[in-house]
Amino acid sequence: MHKLVEVTLGGKLNLAPIPENPKRILDVGTGTGVWAIEIGDKYPSAKILGNDLSPIQPRWVPENVKFEVDDVEAQWAYPEKFDYIHCRFMGIAVKDWSRLACQCFENTLPGGWVEFIDLDLAWQSPDGSLTEDHASLKFNHQFLKASRNREMEPSPGPLLQGYLKDAGFSDIEHEKFVWPVGTWPADKHLKEVGAWNYLQIMEGLEAFTFALFTRQLGYSHEEVQKICSDIRKEMKDPKMHAFFHLYVALSPLCGPQGSHWALLTRAGWCLAM
Repeated sequence: MHKLVEVTLGGKLNLAPIPENPKRILDVGTGTGVWAIEIGDKYPSAKILGNDLSPIQPRWVPENVKFEVDDVEAQWAYPEKFDYIHCRFMGIAVKDWSRLACQCFENTLPGGWVEFIDLDLAWQSPDGSLTEDHASLKFNHQFLKASRNREMEPSPGPLLQGYLKDAGFSDIEHEKFVWPVGTWPADKHLKEVGAWNYLQIMEGLEAFTFALFTRQLGYSHEEVQKICSDIRKEMKDPKMHAFFHLYVALSPLCGPQGSHWALLTRAGWCLAM
């Protein structure tokens, strides 16, 4: 997924104009830590902190990069604010998105930036070649419904701008990118994006299917394996043209909402949530 996002963004690690010589950067839900490590190499003057519930990050990292096990939905208690907060792919991991955005607001320095990156996982087709008869689309509908039944939003991408606005950010940029499923697009860039997307779905299908479908929907392991097999078969068909979207929402903490009084007011509102 990391490489896929990098290709999507034209080789960039982020779209926000991180302040020159940043001192503190936070990577929310850092996962494997690969983004935090690369941003640490890019900004050696900055202290990079990556947090996650799972301690799956490598032990040997740049001196300016640190990882900690933490629940991002708990109350944050950082002693200093951050120049830049990066939050990527937290769908199906966060229950209270409004609170998460609010804590980002509280913990960003005036003049700093917050950047959220996430997906709209609803599969679509530009030409009707993906139909209700496809196992891929049936699976997609079931996956989204089951996730929401667990009070998790699997497609927070289109909602990111609203979360940031409600938290107090005002000058928000919101961009949408197409993620083709496979190399069917004629456009060279989209073809490359589609190739990486095809790879990550093919390799990760069971990983994000088994637990949800067996525990939430009552499928047997054999039934899930059959679904995954059918999806892979359809994905290899060049006549099926499917895609979904990646969203990026970013905003600086500036203007009236960056004032001391506004920060105190917003902090009080967040604590009351």
